Amino acid sequence: MNYENILSSSQNGLATITINRPTKLNALNKATIQELHDAFEEANDDKAIKVIIITGSGEKAFVAGADISEFADFDVAQGGKLAKKGQELLFDFVENLSTPVIAAVNGFALGGGLELAMACHFRLSSANAKMGLPEVSLGVIPGYGGTQRLPQLVGKGRAMEMVMTAGMIDAETAKEYGLVNHVTTQEELLPLAEKIASKIMRNSSVAIKGAIKSINANFEDGVDGYKTEIKQFGKCFGTDDFKEGTSAFLEKRKADFPGN
Repeated sequence: MNYENILSSSQNGLATITINRPTKLNALNKATIQELHDAFEEANDDKAIKVIIITGSGEKAFVAGADISEFADFDVAQGGKLAKKGQELLFDFVENLSTPVIAAVNGFALGGGLELAMACHFRLSSANAKMGLPEVSLGVIPGYGGTQRLPQLVGKGRAMEMVMTAGMIDAETAKEYGLVNHVTTQEELLPLAEKIASKIMRNSSVAIKGAIKSINANFEDGVDGYKTEIKQFGKCFGTDDFKEGTSAFLEKRKADFPGN
């Protein structure tokens, strides 16, 4: 599929999606959100793809925020529709993908950019990265899940401070807060993401899918995460991956998971 605002490639079970609007610091507009949805959907539907990495083009920004010019004149109804559609189309969609998604945060991840990174299953960061939710400085609040996912990741008090001050934190602080898992140089960011992806790809994609569902269930209102875990655990016993994994363990050999 051809895209105008992103780049998408795949090799050896790994898909890499790059937001490619360098003159706009990779800001998210409607067209980019739609293209990202399509690219994630395409990668997730491809059984050969085991891990997805998302990053930004250039060295300055992952995503420096949303394209404010698109909604500066919106009214109340339009604003609510914008948030609802964006969450459904991209942010919630990414969070609930069955294929693991790693955010490689290279530079600024602000507003919608940080919200996109937080929707991914986990995050790596370059040392020059800056992260924040500056929306209240524009008279609005984060609308793509930021007020929900940030407290889950860093705790309520830190999230309140970050949102209310509209300030940025650096990469090492983000790591200290638990917002990112690893910090490395700009040059080593994608190689590190690929190294971690290769470790993930050695394991059962079916089991990983169940693990993602189970972990996410813990953060859903009205859902018993323990019951979800029990259900997903039980389902594993009916898979070829389980048969192969247990046989390989007992036979003291490396498992070759069929992915079903």
